[in-house]
Amino acid sequence: MPDPRPSGSRPTIYDVADAAGVAISTVSRVLNGSSEVSESTRKRVQESIRALQFQPQRTARALAQQSTTSVAVALPSATSLFFVELLKGVKDSLRSRDIDLLLCNLGSSHPYPTLQRFLDRGAVDALLLMAMPVEGEVAEQLLGFQAPVVLLGSRCDGLDSYWWDDREGARLATAYLIGQGHRRIGLLSAHAWSINNEPRLDGYRTALRDAGVEFDAALVVAGETAKHAGYSEEAGGEAMARLMALPEPPTAVFAASDVQAYGAWALARNQGLSVPRDVSIVGYDDLKLSRFLDLTSVSQGMHAAGRLATERLLARLDGTASERVEVELPLSLVERGSTAPPRA
Repeated sequence: MPDPRPSGSRPTIYDVADAAGVAISTVSRVLNGSSEVSESTRKRVQESIRALQFQPQRTARALAQQSTTSVAVALPSATSLFFVELLKGVKDSLRSRDIDLLLCNLGSSHPYPTLQRFLDRGAVDALLLMAMPVEGEVAEQLLGFQAPVVLLGSRCDGLDSYWWDDREGARLATAYLIGQGHRRIGLLSAHAWSINNEPRLDGYRTALRDAGVEFDAALVVAGETAKHAGYSEEAGGEAMARLMALPEPPTAVFAASDVQAYGAWALARNQGLSVPRDVSIVGYDDLKLSRFLDLTSVSQGMHAAGRLATERLLARLDGTASERVEVELPLSLVERGSTAPPRA
């Protein structure tokens, strides 16, 4: 059926209602996340919203509700220590602004449906999306989103992006252990669906190859716990137990996150092993707690990264930002007491 709207005009809530064959009040309920809509009707309305590329008028809604400007942060986990560090930077950037901060917890295993529903509602003035691959339909919708969008921890052509080179970070950590004399180095990885899993494995393998150390698949393990995509203390302890049960355990372990390293360290201690005398451990993130635990770690400067991305989002919101930016954030290895050369 031909689109009856004038060329170039924006779709309205009336167009969505007509396309979905429902009342305007039903579209409003879907946009506001009401439970008073059947799942089949909700799906039909959301399909019409996507087909028409409809976005609610935020300014009109804000005036009607007498609300302040709102900035949303969408992220895989609101409780992971990694994201807590990033959020501290976001909070500091918003401290002096009259802006509401909204959190959208997407979940680490199946985040896209939640993100899609959140975008369909379109109820924010700006969006900071953390650690989510942006491609396909999600990329198209974000590029057409009628509000500023900034990515932190991923990249997409056409959107302001701040990202880390996870391959290089993992290569740094592994090369450091090789430089200390370790040749049998375990990797505590995350689950396969994590955005960081494959690049950090690639960096680990690259460092081994560059040093002429043969890759051993038995030394790459993940824990069973699925929480936070495997970036958890529980998963770190489970993976470390598997490594220490090998006929020839590693003399050093690179954990793909600091929290995994915490679990690995606890497991080693419970088995009577001393860190770093019996096994060296390197983490990834350089969380604040790691400084007190004396954990060697790859620093991503998360607090500064959170501030930088948020300041860019605010500049977009204020209309003071110019061309799109794509910024590779710095990485560094912080050496502490959890690593040492292997015993003879």
